Amino acid sequence: MTTEETDYRESGLEFGKDFLLGSATASYQIEGAAHEDGRGVSIWDTFSHTPGKITNGDTGDVADDHYHRLEEDLDLMASMNLEAYRFSIAWPRIQPTGSGQVNKLGLDFYSRLVDGLLARDIKPIATLYHWDLPQELEDKGGWTNRDTAYRFAEYAAIVGKELGDRVATWTTLNEPWCSAYLGYGSGAHAPGVMSPLAALTAVHHLNLAHGLALTELRNVVTNDPEYSVTLNFHVLRPGGHGEEEAMRRIDALANRAFTGPMLLGAYPQDLLEDTASITDWQFVLPGDLELIKQPIDILGVNYYSTATVRMWDGKSERQNADGHKDMGGSPFPGSRDVEFVVQKPPYTEMGWNIAPDGLEELLLSLSAQFPDTALMITENGAAFADEVVDGRVKDDKRVDYLQRHFVAAHRAMAKGVDLRGYLVWSLMDNFEWGYGYTKRFGIVHVNYDSQERIVKDSGHWLTELIRTRRIPG
Repeated sequence: MTTEETDYRESGLEFGKDFLLGSATASYQIEGAAHEDGRGVSIWDTFSHTPGKITNGDTGDVADDHYHRLEEDLDLMASMNLEAYRFSIAWPRIQPTGSGQVNKLGLDFYSRLVDGLLARDIKPIATLYHWDLPQELEDKGGWTNRDTAYRFAEYAAIVGKELGDRVATWTTLNEPWCSAYLGYGSGAHAPGVMSPLAALTAVHHLNLAHGLALTELRNVVTNDPEYSVTLNFHVLRPGGHGEEEAMRRIDALANRAFTGPMLLGAYPQDLLEDTASITDWQFVLPGDLELIKQPIDILGVNYYSTATVRMWDGKSERQNADGHKDMGGSPFPGSRDVEFVVQKPPYTEMGWNIAPDGLEELLLSLSAQFPDTALMITENGAAFADEVVDGRVKDDKRVDYLQRHFVAAHRAMAKGVDLRGYLVWSLMDNFEWGYGYTKRFGIVHVNYDSQERIVKDSGHWLTELIRTRRIPG
């Protein structure tokens, strides 16, 4: 086997003209205008303004000021040849309190965004929920309150009715694993709750929200879009003592807790047994699983790195290298005795290992598990310490990262995986949640003082890939 074959650094591999190439962002991370045009308060507004929660005390109040720079950013996308743009809609911009009154100015903004994309021949991929829950709903229990799922369905119907003649793909939720386990388990994400029971309750209500929203969307859209959900899958590696049991447990919590009900209509039995000391899952009501399991056209796949796990032997110092900010709670309810082992370098600035083989493995695994469901990479990218030198950002590490992961995707397709597209995270540097503005994922550099945008070398690399349909060397 050649070095190229093992390190995923091939060039010249072709993607067909129907393979969708583009980039992605999320509302709270880029929009700014947090208190303008009727937008309500989200849990991330509250969380980011709480001392000690975000690095440097950063907030998303201004972020990339995308709300005011929409036309400029649309022109930027067009200049980069993007074929698709995945964005999220801020629920509190549409319904400031999460229910009832609709804010027309918020709908107008996303209508202009969609029209601007279509005018530039860029496919709009709309995500209904990328974590910015209206604060008033959180005050009533947030995702631990079953009613939030029904409020989400109401919101989906409002947005679907407004944009449902133009959006190409609808995605219900982005990474419900993060919403449930980081938001209500570990405390690392908004709303900052640390409760194993709350986390598992949130898992179910997010799943329910997904199903209810799909039903509402299908009732109101007038074009023929594709329907989707985006999950961040944990690709697990064996790490020693009890590794098979550790992998099974985390797979159940992180992966099958969502694919089970959404795609198969049932929660995994081993998940229920693993968490029996926390809950009897009494919040799953009769008929819920039928509501959750709605047909989807695309399963969105977010992938960044792998995780190496084993069972803690009770003797050695326990490792906790799960790749997420430690705020005191656990994002793995019922599995505190699973160790996340420090992985081999190289790493990105997030401390995440670089493993393109994990992406190939994941795509092959999902294709085998769900052979009738097409896949799309809805996020993949890397944070590195970028510098602007003479007006240029020479981000060789990110270019290398992207090349290797595109090769991994191509290899999976060559082995029969029905992969429909690849959206690079992120279009622009942005507010990276608990890390504030200290981590840059963008293929476009943003100067947060001047708001100047500079396309990085990685952005030019993607533009060339789209132009030629070949992985650049």
